[in-house]
Amino acid sequence: MSAKQPPTFYHVCFVVPDIAAAMTELAELAQVEWNEPEDAVLEQWAYTIVFSRQFPFIELISGPPESPWDATSGPRFDHLGWWSESLGSTTCRWATKGAQPRYDGRPAGRSFAYFFAPTIGANIEVVDNERQHDFMDTWTSRHDRHAMTYLRETPEHDSPV
Repeated sequence: MSAKQPPTFYHVCFVVPDIAAAMTELAELAQVEWNEPEDAVLEQWAYTIVFSRQFPFIELISGPPESPWDATSGPRFDHLGWWSESLGSTTCRWATKGAQPRYDGRPAGRSFAYFFAPTIGANIEVVDNERQHDFMDTWTSRHDRHAMTYLRETPEHDSPV
């Protein structure tokens, strides 16, 4: 049995009211390359999401009022995201260490959860490793050698706890 590895950070997320404008701004200012935004639904919330093509990933998301991605108060930094080899044990550990549960996607069939980290004043997200290959297939450029190397060097059994 291999020892569990420390958490594997993989993205930063901003909630924005206008995804197209945010994509354009970051492309112009920092040469960020984007995938095409996707529309999706989680529970009662329709939302739009996009990730950059390069690692480290930048996520932009916009959702309706009262959703986890409510942008009615304007754009904001929302969360840092980590992979987990055990979503259940990671959520329990984070809660016992003082992180406050914000949203758990598991009852809706999604393998992620948000927690609020009070000392940084922001959310942290944990995503089950089972989603890692689908994420990489959906959101990375096949020409992004760094992202693909990252995936190969981060086997599912070696990701966060």
